[in-house]
Amino acid sequence: MRPLTDLARSMFAAAVAAVTPDALVRRIEFTPHGVRFEDRGLTPRGKLHLVALGKAAGGLAAAFLHRCRRAPDSVFVLAPDGTPTPESVLPFTRFAAHPVPDSRGAAAARELLAAFAEADAEDGIVVLLSGGSSALLAEPLPATDLEEAAALTGALLGAGVPIRELNVVRKHLLAATGGRLACAGPAQILTLALSDVPGDDPATLASGPTVADPSTFAEALGVLVRSGIAPSFGNAVRRFEAGARGEAPESPKPGDARLNNAEFRLLASSAEALAAAAEVAQAAGLRACTLTRALRGKARTVGTVLAAMAGSLAPGEGTALLLSGETTVTVRGDGRGGRNLELALAAALALADIPERCLLAAATDGVDGISPAAGAVVDGATLSRAAASGRDATAALAANDAWGFFDGLPEAIVTGPTGTNVADLVFVLAAGAPSEFLPATRTLAQRVSGAPAGAFPRRGRPGR
Repeated sequence: MRPLTDLARSMFAAAVAAVTPDALVRRIEFTPHGVRFEDRGLTPRGKLHLVALGKAAGGLAAAFLHRCRRAPDSVFVLAPDGTPTPESVLPFTRFAAHPVPDSRGAAAARELLAAFAEADAEDGIVVLLSGGSSALLAEPLPATDLEEAAALTGALLGAGVPIRELNVVRKHLLAATGGRLACAGPAQILTLALSDVPGDDPATLASGPTVADPSTFAEALGVLVRSGIAPSFGNAVRRFEAGARGEAPESPKPGDARLNNAEFRLLASSAEALAAAAEVAQAAGLRACTLTRALRGKARTVGTVLAAMAGSLAPGEGTALLLSGETTVTVRGDGRGGRNLELALAAALALADIPERCLLAAATDGVDGISPAAGAVVDGATLSRAAASGRDATAALAANDAWGFFDGLPEAIVTGPTGTNVADLVFVLAAGAPSEFLPATRTLAQRVSGAPAGAFPRRGRPGR
């Protein structure tokens, strides 16, 4: 791989380092009686409870407990299987499946709803919320069963439904989403959230368990119809139709008095990650520009378009285009991969034989789809390099087998779960003079991430 791809990897390492749980919890002010973040404090006269949910739950909870001055009276952590979890919070941690819900998530959600219901009005609950919580809070609403909720989730994922629409459906299937968790009891609630969704919408993030839900049964029904899966889920269609007619209670809406006790603040998002990546690029002599933090669309289409953009950048002018968000994949083949790998594979096809350009697409949580990779970084030589080992990029893309293509190639980015999550990052780089950026990149990557340049290095062939 060329120095430009090494720079992209250093940018990704710095981006992830900027949003680690320990770095984020340092933004919270801990007082003798509670906590404060920005303009909102929580100093309950009664008990203080800590709840951490999602892909960053273990790290956030551990960092919180390490720094807090008032020991919480209870700790509840719910995280996806395989998520890095410090030993200090293992006794308090429940694990469940993600992204398709399972019975462990349903049991944990029931336990959490009961705990909120039992809390006193003078109690306070700090909720450390991160992406992935939607699937973990798996207890279904009445008249919905878990098997159906799981099948419906899997079908929507396979159809490439955007995260906002997927979570609109979840908020009308699951009992602790769409503000219902906050409505379960009278305690004061302060939610500090790590956003992984485009636009940082509180109602979409983790399906908004502690905030009002503006979406409706009618919208959820529309998602099923537009995605083409409605004929396979007649029971859900009928329930959503009944809800749209007012025959079932809606999720709590803006202005609902039951949510007056709940406050929501954004702890961090992809903005902090992109800022750290831009700092590395700028120190390397590249002009850094953030194009969007709401990237969406079909992964292969986005990859093709961004590669074409890379090819159009003026030669000799070092440029780094930065994006974050979440693309989608419509699954038609039987291969293995994820949206970042598919985006990178499509970009590799479009970048073939174009020199001094590269594109990196990777998930900040370290897990891309059903692959063991976070994503990949590709350049103009990727196809020729892969062809030498008999790999066909066009066939792999047609089969949704991006991991089958990248497995064992130096393009693969394999980090393992990172313990944080602020959406997917995409970097499009055009080189200036190589001598201008390599030494500076190494120095800054060490300073920003606390690790050698090239943290998250290329690894050997991962096991399946």
